Amino acid sequence: KGELKLNLEIEPERICGLRNVEIDGNFYEVEKLENNVGDKINLNVLLLSDGENVKTGNPYVDGCTVEAEVVEHGKGDKIVVFKYKPKKNYRRKQGHRQPYTKLKITAIK
Repeated sequence: KGELKLNLEIEPERICGLRNVEIDGNFYEVEKLENNVGDKINLNVLLLSDGENVKTGNPYVDGCTVEAEVVEHGKGDKIVVFKYKPKKNYRRKQGHRQPYTKLKITAIK
């Protein structure tokens, strides 16, 4: 009842694709950041929407920032990259685990 839902678009060059941050207390996994666990970071907002009104920044929305805390660093699920060329006996198998940083949104100001 009466939840405040804001859609935010935040600096894509800094955290690579965090979109649609809705309410405080949510956790998000983004590409690995160089911050340490427990650090608090401020993120600039590119777009702010409450469902009816939309406010865009040039490049950032004035007076609006998102405070986040680095919760943990980790690696994602393993994917298998398998290359082959038919009839040439060429086969290469390689695995990959993408590193990530988990953020907790503490405040939207």
